[in-house]
Amino acid sequence: MKVDNLMTPRVVSVHLDDSLAQVHDIFKNTHFHHLLVVENGRLRGVVSDRDLFKALSPHIGTPGETLRDRATLNKRVHQIMSRNPITLETGADVFDAVALLNEHTISCIPIVTAEGKVAGILTWRDLLKGLEARRKQKSS
Repeated sequence: MKVDNLMTPRVVSVHLDDSLAQVHDIFKNTHFHHLLVVENGRLRGVVSDRDLFKALSPHIGTPGETLRDRATLNKRVHQIMSRNPITLETGADVFDAVALLNEHTISCIPIVTAEGKVAGILTWRDLLKGLEARRKQKSS
């Protein structure tokens, strides 16, 4: 099975200089847990919801919120993103993805074309859904 069959082709991307307020809004309004950082059509990094939560003040949105807490929303994506993400090219085998997820402390793999353009994103959850679907196909 190929990663193309399991990846999520609809990705949400942000730019290096986008604010964490924008990232916060995206995570709050979608079911995504990873955003791809793209510049001039090329993948530059990944921002996870965990990266965002580590970077923001825990007092945002609480009665104790201060201006200093709120200022953490003005940080930029390039300040918190994971750079040089581990990727796979379209057409790669899913077992290559499993090996990468097991070898590195990552929870997603951006899938890129041979030209380096973003084609999708693959998470461990996508892999589990694919395995479940395959089992259901075999049992029916």
